[in-house]
Amino acid sequence: MQRLSTHEYGINVVDALAGGADATARVDTRVAEIIADVSERGDDALVDYTQQLDDWTPADAAALEVPRQRMDDALASLSPDDRRALATAAERLTAYAQHQKLDNASYTDAAGNRLGHIVRPIERVGVYVPGGAAAYPSSVLMNAVPARVAGVDQIIMVSPAPGGQVNDWVLAAAAHIGVHRLFTIGGAQAVAALADGTATVPAVDKIVGPGNAYVASAKRQVFGRVGIESVAGPSEVLIIADASADPRWVALDLCAQAEHDPAARAVLVTPDSQLIDAVEACLAEEIERLPRAETIRASLRDNGALIHTADLAEAVELANRVAPEHLELAVADAAALLDSIRHAGAVFVGHWTPEVFGDYCAGPNHVLPTGRTARFSSPLGTYDFQKRISVVEASAAGADELAPVAERLAVAEGLDAHAASARARGGSMTVK
Repeated sequence: MQRLSTHEYGINVVDALAGGADATARVDTRVAEIIADVSERGDDALVDYTQQLDDWTPADAAALEVPRQRMDDALASLSPDDRRALATAAERLTAYAQHQKLDNASYTDAAGNRLGHIVRPIERVGVYVPGGAAAYPSSVLMNAVPARVAGVDQIIMVSPAPGGQVNDWVLAAAAHIGVHRLFTIGGAQAVAALADGTATVPAVDKIVGPGNAYVASAKRQVFGRVGIESVAGPSEVLIIADASADPRWVALDLCAQAEHDPAARAVLVTPDSQLIDAVEACLAEEIERLPRAETIRASLRDNGALIHTADLAEAVELANRVAPEHLELAVADAAALLDSIRHAGAVFVGHWTPEVFGDYCAGPNHVLPTGRTARFSSPLGTYDFQKRISVVEASAAGADELAPVAERLAVAEGLDAHAASARARGGSMTVK
């Protein structure tokens, strides 16, 4: 794990953290081939890729869909405590998502023109839930809950099933939240199927959810034919801490991030050099106790950092440059720093608020902008599953007022039919 200092590197220490989150040209080329193949061969291509990449051979494309009864059985098989945890998480996410709903709006101007917008849900959404090395029932909830709150008609979920096996927790979460259809396909081929549709998999209007480099590349390449919420890179956390922080808690939070994937990034930024020493010692102890120790070591070795800053103000400046997916404020007066945060996917305020609460049950979504895209992007929310339609209703008096303005601008643009259309609605001016 790198030990860095702004005293040595200046605030450009952020350059030492630069990593390749984007898919390589090789991945992009392969993904383009897969998308074209699925577009041409449809279900046959999905069956072939499932056999090649997920190590099982479905009898046909219909076998890729999980029956509703299988999902219901998985939910019923959970213990009462597990079902209660799933339900509580869903309830908290739903309550938060309700506050994000966009509403219709309108106003009437002085001439009697009514202007505004109406809000409509997206009709059919594809939800990608990662599978393979780990199972993510939380991702099912995070993607599907805001879609349900928005009023999406159909939620089509895809998730890879290595060896033909789907985790019962994932199935249970899909059943609990009311996913309409679930297909055991993953990777670029799943994105391609959702974008263009096949005889078995319905085409959707928007695709959401994180995945690996192939999924990210596929989402980029189908954007325009369908909507996407973002292109996700490796997950990341940046922790700003001071002397009041518990070094073991900080170490555990870094480990929690690092165990996702060797490409995950976990960074501590602090003006306290003694805290860095203590956290490093705690990391050595805690990693040995964790089943995913190998993944954590690889992540911290290749992408982790312990950064010493001059003061907390410099730590905040660094955080704003990094624009992390997750930002923890593990300082004595965390609320006082919040107004200075300009760029982050989600902020976790105070010692009692680990990032893992946000992963599962706090309320806000854990599908967040990564790779510095928090500079211009927001967390996944109900608003991502809604669209606004502008509404204009001119009165007779309003037409008299608008027509000459529209006519003059149309003539300036050399669009005579536009000018004639405006002139026909009212107003006495004729532009010479």
